Amino acid sequence: MKRLAVKIAYLGDGFSGSQVQPSSRTVEGEVLENLKLITKLDAETLDLRFSSRTDKGVNALGNAISFHTELEGHILLKALNSVSDGVFYRSFCEIDEDMNVRHASRRRYRYILPYDGRDMDLAKECAEVFVGEHDFLRFCRPDGKLTTLTIDSITVERLDDAVVLEFEARYFLWNMIRRISAAIDKVSRGRADIDQVRRALDGEDITFGVARPDALTLLDVGYDWLTFEPCTAPVVASRRDDCIFGCDLRRDFYRSL
Repeated sequence: MKRLAVKIAYLGDGFSGSQVQPSSRTVEGEVLENLKLITKLDAETLDLRFSSRTDKGVNALGNAISFHTELEGHILLKALNSVSDGVFYRSFCEIDEDMNVRHASRRRYRYILPYDGRDMDLAKECAEVFVGEHDFLRFCRPDGKLTTLTIDSITVERLDDAVVLEFEARYFLWNMIRRISAAIDKVSRGRADIDQVRRALDGEDITFGVARPDALTLLDVGYDWLTFEPCTAPVVASRRDDCIFGCDLRRDFYRSL
């Protein structure tokens, strides 16, 4: 028996978040059923762990999981991608038995806002206020964890009719990126000012709301000491192309209204 770490991707609108919930379809529930089907192991033996929690509607391109298996990685991922409904198994590596996938080197997220003529200079200036070590109590949903942490970088770029925010830090708090993105959104539209953001970071009871979940994507969970091998099975490309075609059909419908 060995332990594997696997990078997975999924669209959040098909799940009620990543963690198992009673009577709800979740990413963890889908992954667990896929693993039980392919490995023939029970949940206790698999010991499935997730590196990062994502809320209902939030997407992921590189969330990391770990579990026990007796199967070789390429064979396992090909089989998992053949039976999965909504989860893509992208890459894998073997890890030590005692490694905790929650202890990552870094996490990267992307948030997308509509451009709508917003002030890009203000958006970038506001984003820079959050970089470095701060107490993010006013920019999270407290759950008992320490609220002081360091954001390594936030980039802000316009891409056609969208504004792309990318965040990097070792970890983030619950709802933190969506609350920061809401603040950047309001400041860049002239509905709040940067001084209010600074005061909120200093502890003043000021909130800017919570931005919508489906515009947030967990891009990657990085581990400096691990090298992941990509899944090259044709089934991945086939599933991806089918999903792209479905999205194009829906886009054509909405543009025709």
